[in-house]
Amino acid sequence: MTVSEHITFYAKMKGVPSPKRETKRLIQQLSLTKEKNKLAGTLSGGNKRKLSVAIALVGSPPVVLLDEPSAGMDPQARRFMWQVIAGVTKTHQGEEGASAVILSTHSMEEAEALSTKMGIMVKGGQFRCFGSS
Repeated sequence: MTVSEHITFYAKMKGVPSPKRETKRLIQQLSLTKEKNKLAGTLSGGNKRKLSVAIALVGSPPVVLLDEPSAGMDPQARRFMWQVIAGVTKTHQGEEGASAVILSTHSMEEAEALSTKMGIMVKGGQFRCFGSS
C-alpha cells in the first residue's frame, strides 16, 4: 500500500468523516507530499517514522502514544519531527481535538524538548522518578 492508502485506510477504520481530507492534511503536516504515492515498504527509515506518526495522529485522538518517534533520524529530520509532535499539543490547547502525547524514548534531548513531565523507569518498568526535567 502507498503512503496515502495507509493513512486513508486508518482514517476509515477510525470513522473519520472525511478520510481523503484527513489524509491530505496529515501528508502536508508531516511533509510526505513527495512520498504519498510510494509504497510504504520502499520508504527511508525516517519517512517510515513519519508515516507511523501520521497514522497515530489520524482523527486527532485525545491521547497519542509514540515509541521512539525520531530514533535513527538525521538531526534536521529529528527537529522537524519534534516540531510536529510539539504542535499536536500546543496548537490545540483548550480546543476540542487537543491531544496529549505520551512518548517513550532513550534520548534525554528528545524528552526535554517535548515533555512537560517525565518519568524514568528502570529494571523492567519500575518508576524511579516522575516530574519535571
